[in-house]
Amino acid sequence: MDVSQHYREAWEGFWSATSDTPGEAIWDSDPSLTSVPDTELLLPHADTSLPVVDLGCGNGTQTRYLATRFARAIGVDLSYAAIEHARRADIGGVAEFARLDLVDAEAVAALRERIGDTNVYMRAVIHQSEPEARAAVAAAVATLLGERGRAFVTEPTPASKEVLQQVAQGPDGPPEKLRRVLAHGLKPASATEEEVRRLLRDAGLTTLDEGATALAQTEYLPDGGRVALPARWFVLGPRPTAAGGAG
Repeated sequence: MDVSQHYREAWEGFWSATSDTPGEAIWDSDPSLTSVPDTELLLPHADTSLPVVDLGCGNGTQTRYLATRFARAIGVDLSYAAIEHARRADIGGVAEFARLDLVDAEAVAALRERIGDTNVYMRAVIHQSEPEARAAVAAAVATLLGERGRAFVTEPTPASKEVLQQVAQGPDGPPEKLRRVLAHGLKPASATEEEVRRLLRDAGLTTLDEGATALAQTEYLPDGGRVALPARWFVLGPRPTAAGGAG
């Protein structure tokens, strides 16, 4: 199974039209607002001697931070243009980047075979995936963890749509960063909280910790406040086997 050509072209088009300027993508927030606090929630459960794979890494902003906390950091994305952005931005060469379609089970399994059990960081990927591809995305997380890995997954809740509608209804219409997302046919916040829970559970993942959060964006409200999308985070492990060998 692969993602649709339309979906692939939408992301390729978005990243091809995006410059290397940090924060140009609406979700490209500084790690201090994203992967830094996220990692603090993951670390009590994770073995940092294992690698970490940043799923849907985009231009690699979060991947480069993750490389400071784990033995090895690998950022993967569906878009070739995104991976080129990430490689250019990684001046210090602290991380690795590769193109990967999370829906391609064979490619995901090949990555897992190459690097072994790994931790996973996935920020807001399920919600914008095509509905028929979401189960495969969740399954990719489980495949990569193996027996020893742990995952941090965060997804916006449907309440995010209300925030985005508020942002879009400014006197001048949607601000430029949001307009570019919509122009490429990308649909944010289209998965329900219960769907996300079900997908993770059905993929064979066990929730070790969870909580409410807000995904900081690089766009601002008319009153000057930062746009933040209501979200839910999960720390996940593989489902324990009957013999207790995993988990």
